[in-house]
Amino acid sequence: MSLIDDAKSPVTPVTPEAGPEAGPEVLEYAREAGRLALEKKATDVLILDLRTLTSVCDYFVLVTADSDPQIKAVVESIEDGLKKQGQSPWHIEGMSNRQWVILDYVHFVVHVFRRESRENYLLERLWGDAPQEELGGTDDS
Repeated sequence: MSLIDDAKSPVTPVTPEAGPEAGPEVLEYAREAGRLALEKKATDVLILDLRTLTSVCDYFVLVTADSDPQIKAVVESIEDGLKKQGQSPWHIEGMSNRQWVILDYVHFVVHVFRRESRENYLLERLWGDAPQEELGGTDDS
């Protein structure tokens, strides 16, 4: 069991109707980002519904990758896959050191972490009141 598993609070499902800001299409884009990450063997993919907690964005998509090449592949997969659906990131940050890469799509933000960085920052604990949706690919090592 990893620190990520220890940090999980009881899961409240994410639903398109749960909050006031984003329409269902934004949640589907966030889910698609998670699915694209899973295709590149990312793990611990989690969507946090922030709509009732902050105005920063509607959803965080948290993703774990184990190496620089995997982080690069995950980021490129998400960016390319969503671009085919008409969604381009407003801003990308962190590609130079590849410990924590952020793809900001305004209404949702994808965080691609190296395992050590994710365990250090524990965004799922910081935003522990947010409804969560796991997309699979969890690693119980």
